Amino acid sequence: MHSDPHRHRRRIYWRTTLVTIVVALIATLAPGLSPADAAARIVGVKRISAQVDLVSVYSPSMRRVVRNHVLHPAGAPSGLGSFYMLPGAGGAEDGISWFNNGGARQFFAGKRVNVVLPIGGKFSMWTDWNVPDPVLGRNRWQTYINRELPPVIDAAYSTSGAKALSGVSMTAGPALDLVEQSPSQWRAVAAYSGCPGASDPLGLVANTAIVTRGGGNVANMWGAPGGPQWRRHDAVLNADKLRGKAIYLSAGSGVAGPVDGSVLRNGSGFIGGNVMERVALSCTTNMSNRLNSLRIPHRFVHRPDGVHTWGLFRADLGNSWPMIARAIGA
Repeated sequence: MHSDPHRHRRRIYWRTTLVTIVVALIATLAPGLSPADAAARIVGVKRISAQVDLVSVYSPSMRRVVRNHVLHPAGAPSGLGSFYMLPGAGGAEDGISWFNNGGARQFFAGKRVNVVLPIGGKFSMWTDWNVPDPVLGRNRWQTYINRELPPVIDAAYSTSGAKALSGVSMTAGPALDLVEQSPSQWRAVAAYSGCPGASDPLGLVANTAIVTRGGGNVANMWGAPGGPQWRRHDAVLNADKLRGKAIYLSAGSGVAGPVDGSVLRNGSGFIGGNVMERVALSCTTNMSNRLNSLRIPHRFVHRPDGVHTWGLFRADLGNSWPMIARAIGA
């Protein structure tokens, strides 16, 4: 008796279709799991050296591939903690980054940790925007760093699951906010020379100035400035969510000094770096005062010098590392 090949193909087709539908329903309905989370994946790895990879990750929420430098010990041993370091205002897309300017490769050489350096998010405040922006595009960076990227890094590098997050300049405040939005994921956070506030007058000005500098419309981010979403993303207002974390805050004085090294070589960060650092100091002081009022332990380093240079940022990375390393077992 001969089987009907057409019937067999139809049976396979419908069985495959049914499986696809069931998987989609599970991804949609399972608590805490969305189709975007399920689909985030590594689409390419370029080995730059024995201790540096360039990992390309597809972000379903942004519908694009995001590149990330990953620093790791030679041989990529398993069971290590991870330190995620967000870029500055240019999103490292401008070639200005911890990788290129901040001495990250040298600093972490020989250390037992995976360091993840995302590339992207210029002038975005590294948050989820309400709507795509005509200039800055589709920004869903909170989703990317809190839900999409860590699982694929954990799987690819067989990490311990222990994580810390840092931000510098533009991303210093967002790093605190990101930890507040997903406190169970992070053990430590460092904010170097930024503005943690979002809804107070200084925070409103700082956030708006950065987005506007990149040509974006800040209303596309969290709606009208000062509205409910701005308050929900204000790291100072929501500081109680940082309780139990290792917290490092830092800012310079806005006066050039030894910590900056050669200002010509390290750059003033941007033109007006002295003004920017004074703003960062005021913002960071507000954050420290808020944590003190809540009796949340933290370390606040206020230097007598520093004008938004990589010399300053490198010094604070070195100062913060022992605290971060203890938190993630590095």
